[in-house]
Parts: sequence; C-alpha cells; structure tokens
Amino acid sequence: MTSPSFSYPKAEKLKSKKTIDLLFSEGKHVSKYPLRMVYIESSFEEDVPLKMGDSVSKKHFKKAVDRNYYKRVLRECYRLNKGLLTEGLEKKYCCMFFYQTSEKLSYPEINAKTIALFTKFRAAISTLENNSSAT
Repeated sequence: MTSPSFSYPKAEKLKSKKTIDLLFSEGKHVSKYPLRMVYIESSFEEDVPLKMGDSVSKKHFKKAVDRNYYKRVLRECYRLNKGLLTEGLEKKYCCMFFYQTSEKLSYPEINAKTIALFTKFRAAISTLENNSSAT
C-alpha cells in the first residue's frame, strides 16, 4: 500500500485558459461557505486524476498581499487534503477553488471548511457517476 502523496506538482495545476472558460460556462459547483469549488469532467494528457486552480477575489481583498496569502492557504489545504478528492476517482476532473468572503478566517477554520467541501464534492460526483453508469 502506498502512502498518500502530499505534493502539488505542476501537472496538477490548472493553467489552460480554454478549460477555465469552460469551467465558468458549463461547470457544476459545490459550496461550503466561504469556499466554493467549480468542477467539470475533462480529458487531459497528464497522468493525474484532477487539475486544480485557486482564486481569491479582488473585490474582497484589494491588496495583492492579502489575496496571495489566501491563495497560499487554499493551495496548502488542497495539498494536504487532496486524498479526499482523488481516492477512487474514476474520471478526470478540472476544478477551480474559490475563497468568497472578505472575512479573514484562520488557517484551521479554512482547513475544516476545505475538508467539508471536498466531502461534499465526492458525494456530488458519486451520484453523477452512479447515474451515468445506470443509463
């Protein structure tokens, strides 16, 4: 049995503008205030189960230093909890992870919300995968 990987390699980073535009136009979402995750089933060449991007709104945090801090926190929460997302994943997904409040939450609070959000995502895609395999 292999131990879970806590890395966040370049192959897992969502960078394609075309895919990001597709996420916003056709993606489904799950939310756990103040976090939101938009996702879409995708096919990409890299041998990773999902690609993840993160975003913090300029509307909520005017200073780049604050936005960058929360993006670092989101990436760290993803890196440590990505096992919840990738375990037993049958299809490949592209996801975008958002911090959507001007409230300055602490790292442990954001981490707890991330775990709840990832659990909600797994429930949402398992119902999608079950419905698609039933038809």
